[in-house]
Amino acid sequence: MQIFGKILGGFFGFLFGGFFGAALGLFIGHQFDKAKRMANSGFTFQTGGASQTQKQAEFFHAAFAVMGHVAKAKGQVTAQEIQLASMMMDRMNLSASQKKEAQEAFIEGKGNDFPLRETLQKIRSITGGRYDLLQFFLELQIASAIADGDIHPSERDILHIVAEELGFSAEQLEKRLKMQEAAFRFQQGGGFSGQQGGSHQSHGQWQKASSADQLKDAYNLLGVSEDADAKAIKRAHRKLMNEHHPDKLVAKGLPPEMMNMAKEKAQEIQGAYDLIKKAKGMK
Repeated sequence: MQIFGKILGGFFGFLFGGFFGAALGLFIGHQFDKAKRMANSGFTFQTGGASQTQKQAEFFHAAFAVMGHVAKAKGQVTAQEIQLASMMMDRMNLSASQKKEAQEAFIEGKGNDFPLRETLQKIRSITGGRYDLLQFFLELQIASAIADGDIHPSERDILHIVAEELGFSAEQLEKRLKMQEAAFRFQQGGGFSGQQGGSHQSHGQWQKASSADQLKDAYNLLGVSEDADAKAIKRAHRKLMNEHHPDKLVAKGLPPEMMNMAKEKAQEIQGAYDLIKKAKGMK
């Protein structure tokens, strides 16, 4: 039992403040003893060293395993879906060993006995429930599902399970699906300069992609209506950029291998914002 803090607190409190000082000293000493007891019992949060590295490795493995499970939702995983998963690995600039790990995790997720809910619950635990990391995980699964241009109803059902276990409501998922679908079209249309993959278009095609449809996708990507005022648009942009800032995500536990994906997402958000600013004459 920790009482050292209470003894010192009470003694010095009485010395300098009499009875009331002693009472205050006892309270402060109690808080000190409580904190020390928790520390000695292992109730500390470690953010660095091997513990953090292990958490990042588990996040990385689970991301590709769940990706494989989502791909299997339609039945047989096609060669195109395997190619799309490989393209995502390339976008992350994975080394040969990292790519092998991702491929093994993807195959693991395709198994009929893959423990989807348990895996997602573990992700929620190792991230400490951090909203932006869980959102990144969910958006990664959505981006993978929509990489072929469409989301199958069976994939959507699995994504609802993913969202539920990560703490997102059905409404939140549907909003992110709409935003990600818009982001996919925006990316395919050359909507941001950092595009890796997708279609590289001529100037004439770019002008076509930057028309009303492109602008509509930009609004949906930011999650705002087309009649939103400048204040609402700026607020949405600031919120999304803060949630998807690559350095912040890595500092909070995102595997460094996924930093390129986070950078691309930030570029998409900025590209959509720049297009809306231009269309509305915003400064």
